[in-house]
Amino acid sequence: MLSRVKLSGPRPRMAVLLIALLSVLCVLAVPEGVAPRVVAQEEGGEGGDKTADKGKAAAPPKKEYSFYDIFLHMISSVGWFFGFVLMVVSIALVTLCVLLIMELRMGVAVPPTFVEDFTDTVNRRKFKEAYEMAKEDPSFVARVLTAGMSRLQYGIEDAREASFSMLESVKASKEQLIVYLATIGTMGPLLGLVGTVFGMILAFMSLSSGDNINARELSDAISHALVITLLGIGLSLPAIFAHAVFKNRLIRITHDAGTVADDLLTQMYYNSKKAAAGASAPDMPPPSDNRAPAGPALKSKN
Repeated sequence: MLSRVKLSGPRPRMAVLLIALLSVLCVLAVPEGVAPRVVAQEEGGEGGDKTADKGKAAAPPKKEYSFYDIFLHMISSVGWFFGFVLMVVSIALVTLCVLLIMELRMGVAVPPTFVEDFTDTVNRRKFKEAYEMAKEDPSFVARVLTAGMSRLQYGIEDAREASFSMLESVKASKEQLIVYLATIGTMGPLLGLVGTVFGMILAFMSLSSGDNINARELSDAISHALVITLLGIGLSLPAIFAHAVFKNRLIRITHDAGTVADDLLTQMYYNSKKAAAGASAPDMPPPSDNRAPAGPALKSKN
């Protein structure tokens, strides 16, 4: 019995030590905001409410900016030089987009009325009239047809090469306008970066000029500098999107215009062959034609 008591004696002490250690860990693990609330509740409800009210009053209210405030801040931050440059680039972007929208339309590049009138004229074998019609029309497919028809007398392959060269020439003229969109999309962030670096230089020059550093004025100067970067990026996003849209539209219009022009050119070539073959028919006497010189010839043979 004595041995059992001696062996079991240290166990309650170890249990007490473990409980004390766990309680200390629990106290240390209590969040920071919980202990002050417990103390405030023990001190009294009124005192705790007063300290809480003082804490709330000490925190400055968060200022919310409206869209109008942000817009005025951006206008005042750009400055006259960068504002003028960004305005000119924006006007150029809008002008290019309007021109490309007006020109890169399927109804303008391949007019259905022109295709119908040209086909009808070729079917009636009025080739000179068809050539004048294509020459006077400013559409995409008419210019390609005019180049091919001018070489049609040398064969269909030569005419197709001429029309293909004109197709690539017209496509290159439209691609020049689209390349300007890509240039604006690349130049926008660079203009914003230049303006931001210039504003940061001015901010740090004012920071190093005196001993009294005002954090509010410094942050305001940095905010003014970052506005130009925001406007430059905002200018480049629609330019890059418009570049992709108009480039894909030009590829589609070029393909359709080339296909239609090749069909019309082939149709005109074979109609001209039929007209040339039919031109020799009057030289041959038809079966019902009894001409005067034929009678004596037959009598002399008899």
